[in-house]
Amino acid sequence: MPTFQAAEQTTHRYNDRMPRTEMFAEAFATLRNILQRHGRQLKVVVDKPGDFQLASPTKVDRIGRPLFVAAVQIKKNYVSFHLMGVYGDPGLLKKMSPTLRKRMQGKACFNFTTIDPAHVNELGVLTKKGIERFKKIKLPWS
Repeated sequence: MPTFQAAEQTTHRYNDRMPRTEMFAEAFATLRNILQRHGRQLKVVVDKPGDFQLASPTKVDRIGRPLFVAAVQIKKNYVSFHLMGVYGDPGLLKKMSPTLRKRMQGKACFNFTTIDPAHVNELGVLTKKGIERFKKIKLPWS
């Protein structure tokens, strides 16, 4: 009869990978940096741990609040990157790589647990173009 040895126990929760909170914090910091770099002319409306949001300094929504432009937020299972310029101009998505497209949820949201350096560069370009296009948007209520 064959003998079986017990598997060696490990104290690492995610098979020697970085814990989720650290992975998410790293992805959040990277994505926040993209927004800060390309959104200098925008208004920071939320800046707290796990939540960074930018709005237009000149455009307002229907009830007078600064119009939401972009955000990065830590959620329960992923880090979300919202970019409304993509929603306003879907043509920006035509040249997006298939791997980044897989990260999309909805029309203007990308979800990450970790972030690939190629995605950082691609999101940087997309964010710059999205913010430029967002500035030119015509709102029906203004």
